[in-house]
Amino acid sequence: MGGRATLGEFEHLVLATALRVKDAYGAELIRELEARTGRKVQGGALYVTLDRLEAKGLIESRLDDPTEQRAGRPKRFIDVTPRGVRALAEQREAFLRAWQGIEHRLDQA
Repeated sequence: MGGRATLGEFEHLVLATALRVKDAYGAELIRELEARTGRKVQGGALYVTLDRLEAKGLIESRLDDPTEQRAGRPKRFIDVTPRGVRALAEQREAFLRAWQGIEHRLDQA
C-alpha cells in the first residue's frame, strides 16, 4: 500500500487507544474505548477493525499462551507500528488544519 494510510473514525479511535495502552489486548481496548468515548463497543467490531489495521500495516498482533482462565483461548496483544504512529500524526494534523478558524462556531451550537 503506497502513500498515506487513511483511517475511518473507529479505526482512528482504536489505533489511538492501542497507542495509549501498552500491551493492549481486546477486552482492555474495549474498556478503554468505552471509558474515553462514552460509546458501547462491540467485540466483533473491534476485532474486524484490528484485522483491517493489521492488513494496512498500522498494528502488529501477537498471541499469548492459552490459559485455563480464558477457556484455552490466547490473548491477542496489539502493538502500534511506526507506520501507525505516522498515520495518527498525519490525521491529527489534517484535523487541526480543518478546524482552524471555526472553533468559535461551536459555541453557537
